[in-house]
Parts: sequence; structure tokens; C-alpha cells
Amino acid sequence: MYALAERLWSFNRSISGAGLRATLEVLRSYLPELELIEVPSGTRALDWIVPEEWRIGEAWLAAPDGRRIADIAANNLHVVGYSTAVDCRLTLDELQPHLHSLADIPQALPYVTSYYHRDWGFCLSHEVRTALPSGDYHAYIDAQHFAGSITLAELRLPGASEEEVFISTYCCHPSLANNELSGPVLVTFLAQWLARAPRRFSYRIVFVPEMIGSIAYLAANLDELKSKVIAGFNVSCVGDERAWSLLPSRAGNSYVDRVARHVLKHVAGGFQEFGWHHRGSDESNYCAPGVDLPVTSLMRSKYGSYPEYHTSLDRLGSVVTAAGLAQSLCAYQRAIEVIEADGFPRSRVLGEPQLGRRGLYPALGTRNRMQSVRLMLDVLSYSDGRTRVLDIAEACGVPVWELAPVLERLCSEGLIEWSQAAA
Repeated sequence: MYALAERLWSFNRSISGAGLRATLEVLRSYLPELELIEVPSGTRALDWIVPEEWRIGEAWLAAPDGRRIADIAANNLHVVGYSTAVDCRLTLDELQPHLHSLADIPQALPYVTSYYHRDWGFCLSHEVRTALPSGDYHAYIDAQHFAGSITLAELRLPGASEEEVFISTYCCHPSLANNELSGPVLVTFLAQWLARAPRRFSYRIVFVPEMIGSIAYLAANLDELKSKVIAGFNVSCVGDERAWSLLPSRAGNSYVDRVARHVLKHVAGGFQEFGWHHRGSDESNYCAPGVDLPVTSLMRSKYGSYPEYHTSLDRLGSVVTAAGLAQSLCAYQRAIEVIEADGFPRSRVLGEPQLGRRGLYPALGTRNRMQSVRLMLDVLSYSDGRTRVLDIAEACGVPVWELAPVLERLCSEGLIEWSQAAA
């Protein structure tokens, strides 16, 4: 995953254009069944209109002495995203409204965009900006806005059931490691893992430009999503090792929210849970009134909560690590395992069954063996056909992935039967 992030790091992604398509083409080399979908500029998508496509070439800002103090060739963040074309000379006072910096993080470049308001600008470190001398500056941006399209990508993995787990991530931020690249690289490898695994449920996996991409996808697929999706994840900020975070769905206690809490309790130990008013990504669309998809966000350091967020300091190595990505992938795999293993077991015997004649009771009652028997008996006791596996695991204080082998053994011995629906 880390190597894939390094490969994609230099691509100048935005909500449309060559950088986004090139990124998705690389992901398609990992996921050959990934389908690219073009949504034309001007398309009505719910309450939005798909914007014009943006093409950016050379872009730089030269100081009075000719030295380039901002250059897209040095860092994609130097240019405000979706900037209009400009080729002019300005005084420092005339230039200042087009400059962006962070006084509280003076060494960093901010990430700034102007998607829906035509403007242009450059981003500098505050250290550089405050030291700019008076004189004439040359601003040059070779950019075009034209009727094109935005690009979405979709992968569908059919399972035994038509009910779906929905996984979404976004690919539209340049040169940001945790807030951008961690999501798509993790989802790529999660999709590879899912493609190899036996699946009860079907999986719908999408890579979209944030906000407008999820809106366009919903506009084209809303009825099907509402009828099929039983659980969903918006994957973002999953690459660091500092923290674990949960942003539940708008409902707050949907099934997938409970799954995410269960996973984080057993994988992470401690985590911070945020409220719906802390939302800021595609969950705003997936959980909007009338859409109401059960989508949660299981993250490391949540967007907006770590100091490097939306700055040039959100880098590979210093923020996103291979270990952080691996831990997050494991957490998402566990979440899928919980959903796949869930159901409503029902005991097939009256009273407590005799385990000994079935070879389930140890001849010698050592402590570990008796704990195993106790867990087996507890599972049988809760298996009333109305209590789901997730609730049994919570009652027993063990993760679902440890309970699953017990359930399989009890099924194989004919002591319980399993149903996908409550009795």
C-alpha cells in the first residue's frame, strides 16, 4: 500500500481532469474489473451541476528578481485548485488577495481550492509570504476550463446475496498523504482481498472525487443503493499511527455503526467517537435525509483534527506510514468479517446439551479448556434465533472473529442452526 501511495504521490489530482484519470488507471491495474464512468459537465446531479473540467499546465509566480517563489513543478499545492488562466504583472499589494498562507503553521503550504467560483491564486508558506519584497511580480498559470466530465470508478463483487456492503473513497486531493492517498490505496488492497474471499454479501466499491463525485453517483444509483445496501463505509484518513476515530452515520446507532464500534473496541482498545456535526466528507451525502444510507467512517486521525491536515506537511513517512496503513487494513478486514459472520443462530436442543458425548467437553478440566467450554455454553445459551451474532459476541466480551469458529463447530455438530433473518 505504501509503495502504491508513493507511486501516486506526484499526480496532480482534482475533481476532474488528467490527474484524476491517471490515478484511476493505476488503480485499475490492481483491479482489472474497475469500471471508469464519465459524467459530463453540465449534468444535473441532485441539487448540483457537474462543473467544467479543468486542465492545468505550467504555473508559477516570479518575484521581482525573477526567482520563482511558487511553482506547480515543485509542489502541486503551490497553485489554488481550479485556478483560472493568468499571465500578468502585479505589485505586491495587488498580488496579496491572490496569496494564501497559514500564520499558525508558517512553514507549511495550505491546500486551497476554488471549484465553484472562478478565481486564481498561489499558496506560499507564511515565512516566505511575510518576507516578500515590494516590486513587480509575474503571475503565470496555463489553465483551461471546458465542457468535459468528471470521472468516477466502480467495482462490483457479487456474493451469494444481492444485499450489498458499500465502500466509498475519494481521489481528488493532490500531494496530501492521510487526507487523500491513504483512502484509495487501502480500498484498493481491501478490494483485492475481497475479490479472493468467499462472500455472503455483494460488494459495491467506488472511487470518486469528493462531494461532487458522491453526489453524481447517488443521482445515478440512489434507488438501487437504498434497496440493497445494508452497511457502508466512507474510507478516509486511514494512514497514520497516532489515533483511532469513528464518525458514525447520521442515525448514530445503525447496524454498521455498531459493527465499527465493536471492531475498534477489540482492535484499537481506545478511540475517539465524533458526532454528526463533525462530518465533512462524502458521508454528508450518503447519510443525507431522503438518502439515509447506513454509512460510517472508521478512521485513524480524523480529517480536521491533526495539525498537518490540508497542508504540505501531510506527507508520506512523517504522517502516513506502512504500519498505519496495515493496521487500518486489518481493522476494515475485521469489519467485513463481522458482517459476513453475522446472523441469528438458534439452538436445536432443549436445555443444556451434553457436550462430552460429542467430543466437545475436555477429559481434563484445565483452566483454558474450561474457559473454552464456558464460551461454547454461553453461545448456546444466547442462540435463541432472535439474537444476532454481534450481540452474542458483545454479551460474551469477545470479538466476532473469535466467536465464528465456535459457531462453526456447534453447527457442524448439529447443536445450532443459523439463519440470516431473526426468527
